[in-house]
Amino acid sequence: MPSQPALPGRPFPLGATPGEGGTNVAVASEVADGVEVCLFDADGTETRWALLEYDAGVWHGFVPGMGPGDRYGLRVDGPYDPAKGLRCNPAKLLLDPNARAVDGDVAWDQRIFGYRFGAGPDDPSGRDDSDSAPAMPRCVVVDPAFDWGDDEPPLTGYTDTLLYEVHVKGFTAAHPDVPPELRGTYAGLAHPAAVAHLRRLGVTAVELLPVHQSVSNGALRSRGMVNYWGYDTVGFFAPHAAYSSAVRQGRVGGQVAEFKAMVATLHAAGIEVVLDVVFNHTAEGNQQGPTLCHRGLDNAAYYRLVDGAPAHYYDTTGTGNSLNVADPTCLRMILDSLRYWVTEMHVDGFRFDLAATLGREMGGFAATSIFFALVDQDPVLSQVKLIAEPWDVNQLDSYDLGRFPALWSEWNGKYRDTVRDFWRSRDGVLGDFATRISGSSDLFGGSRRRPSASINLVTTHDGFTLRDLVSYDRKHNEGNGEESGTDDNRSWNCGAEGPTDDPAVLALRARQSRAILATLMLSLGVPMLLGGDEFGRTQGGNNNAYCLDSPVSWFDWSAVDQELLTFTTGLVALRRAHPALRRRRYLTGASADEVGWFTPAGTAMTAADWNDPSARAVALMIDGDGEPDRDADGRPLLDDHLIVLVNGWWEPLTFTLPPPPAPDAGAAPSGSAGWRVELDTFAGSVWPADAEIQPVGGTVEVGPRSVVLLVSPCQR
Repeated sequence: MPSQPALPGRPFPLGATPGEGGTNVAVASEVADGVEVCLFDADGTETRWALLEYDAGVWHGFVPGMGPGDRYGLRVDGPYDPAKGLRCNPAKLLLDPNARAVDGDVAWDQRIFGYRFGAGPDDPSGRDDSDSAPAMPRCVVVDPAFDWGDDEPPLTGYTDTLLYEVHVKGFTAAHPDVPPELRGTYAGLAHPAAVAHLRRLGVTAVELLPVHQSVSNGALRSRGMVNYWGYDTVGFFAPHAAYSSAVRQGRVGGQVAEFKAMVATLHAAGIEVVLDVVFNHTAEGNQQGPTLCHRGLDNAAYYRLVDGAPAHYYDTTGTGNSLNVADPTCLRMILDSLRYWVTEMHVDGFRFDLAATLGREMGGFAATSIFFALVDQDPVLSQVKLIAEPWDVNQLDSYDLGRFPALWSEWNGKYRDTVRDFWRSRDGVLGDFATRISGSSDLFGGSRRRPSASINLVTTHDGFTLRDLVSYDRKHNEGNGEESGTDDNRSWNCGAEGPTDDPAVLALRARQSRAILATLMLSLGVPMLLGGDEFGRTQGGNNNAYCLDSPVSWFDWSAVDQELLTFTTGLVALRRAHPALRRRRYLTGASADEVGWFTPAGTAMTAADWNDPSARAVALMIDGDGEPDRDADGRPLLDDHLIVLVNGWWEPLTFTLPPPPAPDAGAAPSGSAGWRVELDTFAGSVWPADAEIQPVGGTVEVGPRSVVLLVSPCQR
């Protein structure tokens, strides 16, 4: 098909930028011999424009008449030599890696593959020349204009943050108070009924599962399933179109403005938006995968290839490929995308999936890698929340918890494992449990990072929900149609596998849930709550529902455990009411009495007590006015003295209450009036109205597998 020459245009910015009289298109590829922009009319007629200008690795041109709403793709002419890692194929319509919106879906058949199935991906003469355009979605030119009004980021500090991990669709797909046309969309998440739940709970930031444009692979399609979680990205600048009510109503490209409106609404409610981003791999898979975008543009620039065998892909993600963070083209795409989502879409931070892969420019993980250095010095990105999933797969150094740079926080997998083990009564866990709930200083303190480096979590999208954690000993993933999901669940079904009407089992599950939630909210660090755990959401024992876009994964608003929801809401408010639970530094300081660990008998814990493998109970006392943090005006954030009583035994246990800390050496105890219960997970009570003052030296009975928090008012 003949093409017309585009006007010269500019090499920056990359992507399609509309302007007066047309659109500038810039595409990065150092291996291409030529690049064409392919415009598509409503009836599918294709018109091609050749980008004739090439500067510093970028092909560029200005296409007259091309404007917002137009649909387009790219074709790249260049070498096809798999043995050298070169896989250009002009027969394949490619997505623009910088496209701001995508319209349509992929048809998973021979046409989207760069090689003939009969020849295989390594055969240099096996290039498939069938046109993929009829099987490919289109990029959309987007007008970036949007009235943000007086939108301001909440700028919530880490110490005051409650992260809420949630799926855009799953949150409102079945919400009865959200109009049907908005359910499961960005507009649905911004609906007053959805926002009201988040505000009532006390959420300060939603951590959204991936919202970049993604696709479902052929294996899932053959089983009638989809890539529900969204971890197979094809467009790092484009909001996923399927989550847009505007797109459902036929407004091509409407997902961009709808996403922006969602962010503005959440900001107005004081809620930040953190995106789960997947800058470790793409949906193109290994050499046997399709040619959708990056592979056909500049394969070796975007992907790590095997040394000495560049026909194959080096995989640190378990998906078939890994992004090449050692290449400037790939790095620029990642950093441009991150800045775009902050500056143009107004998001407040990112959680990086399999983030260890981003630190592998030289193969092994290094916190000094160029990606981290660029982020640290970037005036935009260094100011937002940066959260790492600090591991990847298949490498000797894949588990890198505690090794990320100072600006970063990390999903604390050790916190998750230890809290789960403690509450399922595993031996020898108490010492590590104490370390985790006091901020994991062993992981982060040595590099002078704050407790906020620890994102404390017990459940996430990837694994059991909290209700399932206390209801199943093993996974039940039969609905996936494949063998998937970990067997290392560290769960306990409390005496019956799955649903039961046994009141004793149900009562125990409820107590376990409350104890785990209390542990999360009373721990030093940043708590992350899996969406739905606050009211007992279940996935029926499925611990890997990545492919189930169904009621299994959606919130069931008709089955809300109101008692648990009330309790969780109270827990969040309790944490917010006590600055001592949200300190910006570890529970150690100049005062030896700033923090104390005690046995149930009220005596200080000894090395022998910590090393006792059968020990399952401890008391933590926190000095509420010793070396307090300061607010923005420099005023000390004084608090009452706190004592947390933890009983991991299956029987009640009596604790003797020690005296509260003294304000100064030799002074009388400042809280001599005694202790008052503010939380009892056995009773399911927060701020009980009938709480009596317990005298110093008195005793408190803590129910089996329960947590009690008491306060002693400071005399100031």
